[in-house]
Amino acid sequence: MANDAPPRWDRRMQQRLARGEAAALGELYDRFASLVHNLAHRVLEDEPAADRVTREVFGYVWENPDAYDPKQGSLRAWMAMLTHRQAVHRLRRAAASAGEHGLTTEDIEERIREASVAARADYIVTSMPAPLRAALELAYFDRRDYRQAAAALGVTDDEARRRLRLGLQLLSTAHVQPPHAVSPPGYGRAL
Repeated sequence: MANDAPPRWDRRMQQRLARGEAAALGELYDRFASLVHNLAHRVLEDEPAADRVTREVFGYVWENPDAYDPKQGSLRAWMAMLTHRQAVHRLRRAAASAGEHGLTTEDIEERIREASVAARADYIVTSMPAPLRAALELAYFDRRDYRQAAAALGVTDDEARRRLRLGLQLLSTAHVQPPHAVSPPGYGRAL
């Protein structure tokens, strides 16, 4: 679902990070820290571990800004992918001591599957066209029905229903991981 051209902000941010601008890292942190931390916490279900993953992800981005390929997708999606991979890596490492923490291998794999669905859902929503995303946000966050969404968007009721239906159809694919799915190049690097 990657766009042909990432948002200008993504490209500028990568360039600023590559130049070593500390202010750029601060801006990136302000924008994505909650995404990174929440995703890590969703996988690990452990606040201190999520904090560590957050630090590791931002450290990795600071040290490797060229690892991000704007042609592969948005900076947000890349950061979410890095976070997910690092959190899963930590969780699998913890699997060696799973008996000590009362977790079975099945528990860990289930948490990984749930976190993967959440990460794919986030990527789908951020990658979908703005009109679909706006309709879904009105319905989900503002609890508006299709008529209210239509009025807020300035479109017909039929158009609002169409946007909501298509957005939900796209989102429903988050739980399906095709067996042949692979990560884009550069997105699977270990931190």
